[in-house]
Amino acid sequence: MPVPTLTACIECWPIAGEFRISRGAKTQAVVVVAELRDGVHIGRGECTPYARYGETSEGVLAAIVAMAPALAEGLTRGQLQSALPPGAARNALDCALWDLEAKRSGMPVHRLAGLQPPQPLTTVYTLSLDEPIAMRTKAATTGQYPWLKVKLGGQHDGARLVAIRQARPDARLIVDANEAWTAETLEILFHLCIMADVELIEQPLPQGADAALAQVPRPIPVCADESAHVAADVAALADRYDAVNIKLDKTGGLTEALVMKAAAQAAGLKVMVGCMVATSLAMAPALLVAQGADWVDLDGPLLLAKDRLPRLVYDGPRVAAGPPELWG
Repeated sequence: MPVPTLTACIECWPIAGEFRISRGAKTQAVVVVAELRDGVHIGRGECTPYARYGETSEGVLAAIVAMAPALAEGLTRGQLQSALPPGAARNALDCALWDLEAKRSGMPVHRLAGLQPPQPLTTVYTLSLDEPIAMRTKAATTGQYPWLKVKLGGQHDGARLVAIRQARPDARLIVDANEAWTAETLEILFHLCIMADVELIEQPLPQGADAALAQVPRPIPVCADESAHVAADVAALADRYDAVNIKLDKTGGLTEALVMKAAAQAAGLKVMVGCMVATSLAMAPALLVAQGADWVDLDGPLLLAKDRLPRLVYDGPRVAAGPPELWG
């Protein structure tokens, strides 16, 4: 096989309005795209650098470009897992290698990975953190989405839940505190979530300070996000979490994400497959991991002002695989 040539670039995709969580707000999704070209085929992967994990777009781009000599010497996907740590840079390269292999072989990635063909799934739709009245107004416009993920921030979260329930009494609700709650307020916030008929609470306490979750009853399942990056993290989570959120930008690509999913299920934990705000190129490999997951959060492109072409097929809350030209 011809040696692939690596290129990478930073792209900025405007968000429809503003996306806000407990740690801040943004108006554009900054992603890094890696491409592997062998003169005939192109394999692509997209990642989203995340400041919470010490990543910058420039740093991730540099980490990707630095792998060019190793790739020229035939670096494999398996070798990549130890050549780079889990994170955004490895995600882009891992997914690009999967895509290139699929295009070279004429076989889709799901077959290469021993998976069934991906079926359309229902994704949640995310409501950004805002004042209760503003969140109620936004929730009132989401009637086509049966499943909402609500970003919370600690103070005034009870009022936010009441406001959203007023606007969408029919919706299934997930809440995501992004580490903004405290051990002292945990039980009262659990109670408010019960009153609002919430079905899942995502990462209520900070990573490394979540031991209190093992000391109090969890009347609603609690999902680890910032506390769960790779398969090796799973064993230590079972006493305080009921589910894990698998994101390819945390695992470092599809390869580790599939291993982490199997580890979580073997440990008796439920699975959410999540995403950053990004384009369909980032969602396509995650859609394979999301097959059979308990919760699917692949609404990143729905939060953008526009998506890349070609793209995944979104029909309201239903998301289906796109054409092979997109990925895989």
